[in-house]
Amino acid sequence: MENYSPYMTFAKEEWAKLRFNTPMTLTESEIQELQGVNEELSMDEVSNIYLPLTRLINLYITGSQQLHSITDTFFGKNTNKVPFIIGVAGSVAVGKSTTARIIKALLSRWPNHPKVEIITTDGYLYPNATLEKKGLMNRKGFPESYNTRALVDCLIKLKSGAKEVKVPVYSHLYYDIIPNYYETIEQPDIVIVEGINVLQTPRPAKGNLPSVFVSDFFDLSIYVDASENDLLRWYVNRFKKLRSTAFANPKSYFNRYANLSDEEAVKTATSIWNNINSVNLERNIEPTKNRADIILRKEEDHVITTIKLRKI
Repeated sequence: MENYSPYMTFAKEEWAKLRFNTPMTLTESEIQELQGVNEELSMDEVSNIYLPLTRLINLYITGSQQLHSITDTFFGKNTNKVPFIIGVAGSVAVGKSTTARIIKALLSRWPNHPKVEIITTDGYLYPNATLEKKGLMNRKGFPESYNTRALVDCLIKLKSGAKEVKVPVYSHLYYDIIPNYYETIEQPDIVIVEGINVLQTPRPAKGNLPSVFVSDFFDLSIYVDASENDLLRWYVNRFKKLRSTAFANPKSYFNRYANLSDEEAVKTATSIWNNINSVNLERNIEPTKNRADIILRKEEDHVITTIKLRKI
């Protein structure tokens, strides 16, 4: 029986050919700066995976701009251009932030949309004081720990063509929202919204009215995928590396972990994964994978080996 799927699947060798003549605009040193704590990002992967990906995204954006022009023609007037919004989802430790940074760096060098911004959903976590009051500190990262309404309001403003949108900032050092501090986004061409929760669907609104999803505002969505065994290993390795870097800062929320032995670090990180991240992955994150337009599948060495593209 024929295997029906809403996706076209490409091995990395097939996908690499779709780069065509797209020029490499990043240097080796720039790529090294973009990679995560526990990742080794090669020039080959950027060339073979991310250049074809950003070429495709650029074509989508061009199509969106043409549609905007057609709409202006229909109304007989110029309307405000709104940003093309890309969602990047996936588990803790899968490398979403690196993916978002590479896409931003490459897209920002295309001539027709130089202004690219990243919004991380960490900024829309409730403050620790609120989470503690609600008994949610051990469920940080679960859907209920986010102020989704505020994130939706931000996306509404962006898609309404607002001149300025203020975005709250999260500190990984303090493991908390920075009070009364915001970054201002001013009329970007592209916005990348990165976070574990961006493809999740909220509970039905009161009165059974339709809920508004964060993903309703996306023009394109990407899910970064990997097996849980690999995710756990990457999480533990990252935790071990952070002992001598971020955790070593006396102001760090996780400073108490800085002097753990390797054995203690593995035990602690594995416990955190099993009790929090694994549960969130199984219940809330992985079920959203097939809502994405593009799925990037990573294997044990953090290299993307398969790309799935939703059929149009």
